[in-house]
Amino acid sequence: MFVLFFLIWVIFNGQLTAEIAAFGVVIAGVMYWFLCRFFDYSPRYDLFLLRKAPLLLHYFFTLVVEILKANLTVFKMIYTAEYELEPAVVHFKTDLRSTFARVLLANSITLTPGTITVALTGNEYTVHCLDKELAEGISSSVFVKLLKKIEEDQIWKKN
Repeated sequence: MFVLFFLIWVIFNGQLTAEIAAFGVVIAGVMYWFLCRFFDYSPRYDLFLLRKAPLLLHYFFTLVVEILKANLTVFKMIYTAEYELEPAVVHFKTDLRSTFARVLLANSITLTPGTITVALTGNEYTVHCLDKELAEGISSSVFVKLLKKIEEDQIWKKN
């Protein structure tokens, strides 16, 4: 997170000089300290994200692929004259442990065309689907499987 703060400082300044770098290190340090002190952030969280970076990148690319596939499916549903859309509201539970994983799943569902996460209460999701066909297998989707992998041996809190 410190590195991210420093990079944002350099980007906003538009140039890199010794003076800007020195101020950037100080400001990034103060912001990181503030984050750790008042937002219950921990350097362990940075290490966790660094260790899980390959899986998080895999998740991101899987999300992009699923968004593209869903776009094509929804396009076909809408522009096929003989297809009758049957909207559905689906309730399902997951056994994801962390708030991070549950919220990431809810956002991934919403980003995927044809589905919107209406509510997330604990581990229970309420999802509106453009068609009941889109609701099939939502509780055991590729997103859930990847998030379970990411959560393995996690060191963050189980919020």
